[in-house]
Amino acid sequence: MASQQTAERPGGGTALRRAVDGLPGEWFGLVVRLGLAVVWAWAGLAKIADPAEAAQAVRAYEILPESLVKPVGYGLPFLEVTLALLLLIGLGTRIVAVVSALLLLAFIAGIASAWARGISIDCGCFGGGGAVDSSKTEYAQEIARDTGFLLLAAWLVWRPRTKLSADAWLNA
Repeated sequence: MASQQTAERPGGGTALRRAVDGLPGEWFGLVVRLGLAVVWAWAGLAKIADPAEAAQAVRAYEILPESLVKPVGYGLPFLEVTLALLLLIGLGTRIVAVVSALLLLAFIAGIASAWARGISIDCGCFGGGGAVDSSKTEYAQEIARDTGFLLLAAWLVWRPRTKLSADAWLNA
């Protein structure tokens, strides 16, 4: 009880809660939103120019049936760019964050699956992709990176209200 009383400030709530709910949290959310937008833009734009290479990266995971490889490989970059644009303007932030989180979970699962099955591939997350020598795989780093991005998406699911967003403008 004593620790709870020391953490509380006049006006109600803890200092941390007010920071997360208030203006600092909204500015932090902006940084998170724009950071995730950069990630999706980089990933999508790196693959859009060469859809056949993107499809080859999907094929290398040996998860999807061949009938789905091209649709996923060709469509994924456009989904990533769309997510980037929506995050950039801050429209539908929570929904975009949920879609981002689900996509990142699928990427993490795909990388883990390839690693567990002993398939030597480059993830193709930012262009390229496909079979590589086993000494060139970076599964742990790729999973750690995507987990970091997943944490950004989770923040936006939890706190979608950010500064300079179309959501704030529409809800005003």
